[in-house]
Amino acid sequence: MCCMQALSSTNFKFQGQTAFYKGKVRDVYSIDNKWLVMVVTDRVSAFDVVLPRAIPFKGAVLNQIAAHFMRATADLVPNWIVDIPDVQVSIGIPCKPLKVEMVIRGYLSGHAWREYKQGKRILCGVKLPDGLSESDALPEPIITPTTKAAHGHDQDISREEIIKQGIVDATVYEQAELYTRKLFQRGSEMAAQRGLILVDTKYEFGVHQDKVYLIDEIHTPDSSRYFYADGYAERQKLGQPQKQLSKEFLRQWLIENNFQGLAGQTVPEMSDEIVQMVSERYIELYENITGVKFMKPSLEQIEDRIFNNINKALHKLD
Repeated sequence: MCCMQALSSTNFKFQGQTAFYKGKVRDVYSIDNKWLVMVVTDRVSAFDVVLPRAIPFKGAVLNQIAAHFMRATADLVPNWIVDIPDVQVSIGIPCKPLKVEMVIRGYLSGHAWREYKQGKRILCGVKLPDGLSESDALPEPIITPTTKAAHGHDQDISREEIIKQGIVDATVYEQAELYTRKLFQRGSEMAAQRGLILVDTKYEFGVHQDKVYLIDEIHTPDSSRYFYADGYAERQKLGQPQKQLSKEFLRQWLIENNFQGLAGQTVPEMSDEIVQMVSERYIELYENITGVKFMKPSLEQIEDRIFNNINKALHKLD
C-alpha cells in the first residue's frame, strides 16, 4: 500500500477549456462554459489544510459514494451531475455556488460537541438543551450553516445573519434549507438500512438559470460522519467513544500531534502506516454504506485513464 500510486493533482488541457480551479481535494475544469468536469483526486484535507500525502483509492471512494447518493436522492432534489465517465470523475451543470455550506446535525459530535463542552448553548442561532453528552442524539436535527472567512476557515453563522447580510437571498436560502432536511432524512434512512447512523453532514447548493441544485458531493466521509448503530446505545450508557466512520479519526490524530490548522502549527509527518490506515478507513466506509465490495481501480497510468475517459464523455455530450 505504502508504495502504491495516488493521484495528488492533475493539469489537463481540454478542447474548449475555459477555466481551471484547484480545490482542497478536487480539480475542476470548465468546458465551453457549458460543462463542469470535477476530478476527485486522492488529496486529503483536515482543519482546512491539505495534508502532505495523498491517499490511494480515496478519490474513487468519494466519487462513487457521492454518485450512489446523488442517484438515490434525485427524486427529492435536482442535482448537477449528468455523467460519471470514470471512478474519479463527475461531469455536470455549472452552477453558481451559494456562499454558505449547509451543515446539518442529528447528534452532538465533532465541532458541535467541542463548542458545547466549552459551555456554549447556542450554535449558529440554534439553542441546545443542557445535560447532553458527547454523541447524544439531538431532540431534532439542527442546521448549523458555515460561511468562508477571508483566510479560508469555515465560520459558523446563523440563518438570520445569512439573510440579514444578504449572503444568500431569503427565498433561495429557504429552498436550500428544505432540501437539506429532505436529504438528511433520506441519507439517515439509507444509513440505517446498512446498520449505520448518519451523525452529521454538509451539503452545498448552487443556482443555474434561477433553479437551486445540489452540487459538489454528498454523504461521503469528507462531508459526513457516521457511527455504527450496533452497540451505539451501550457505548453511550457506558460513556465510551462511539465507533465511527468519518474523518474525525484523522482530526483526532492531528490534534494528538499538536495540529489544528492554527497559525504557527506544523502538519505532522504522515507515516506509511497512517496513509494505509486512512485508505482502509475510506474503503471500509464505501463497502459499509453501499453494501458493495470496493473494486480497486488500476493504479497504473491513472492520469492517462482519467484524461481519456473525460475526453470520450465530452465528445458524447457534444
